[in-house]
Amino acid sequence: VEQVFKQLFYMINAVTLNNLLLRKDICSWSTGMQLRYNISQLEEWLHTKNLQRSGAVRTLEPLIQVAQLLQLKKKTLEDAEAICSLCTVLTMQQVVKILHLYTPVNEFEGRVTVAFIRHVQTHFQKQNDSSQLLLDTKYLFPVFFRYNPSSITLDSIHVPACLNLEFLNKV
Repeated sequence: VEQVFKQLFYMINAVTLNNLLLRKDICSWSTGMQLRYNISQLEEWLHTKNLQRSGAVRTLEPLIQVAQLLQLKKKTLEDAEAICSLCTVLTMQQVVKILHLYTPVNEFEGRVTVAFIRHVQTHFQKQNDSSQLLLDTKYLFPVFFRYNPSSITLDSIHVPACLNLEFLNKV
């Protein structure tokens, strides 16, 4: 059950993040607020179902960081450094794309400047960052089955003749 929810939450993360990276109309402060609220509801649901150890919340980390990125101020060099220190699981390409697509909600909030984006890029280039933009929505986590040893010994097993397994020899 834990593995299923981890995979499901990864799919939610990948599809939502890819949509954010491809649609300018939803990259805003209010979307960041709505995302953070929805993620907290998912986290609370996992907690009530005792699934917090499943790793499902960790799969939502990129989406959590995007929600925070959308809510941060994007004006000064300190803001750029805060963004770079916050966005640890996002790639430089993803952060820059979100900053380019960011749409101010009202007239009091300005667009993200090119100089600000360049400063973020410079800071990220110091880290060896991958160039991945979109997340793989077809990625599957490996499935692990717990091994529970049987109390029945193989010596005591009788194989019925109707199974046509004559090639099996008892050693």
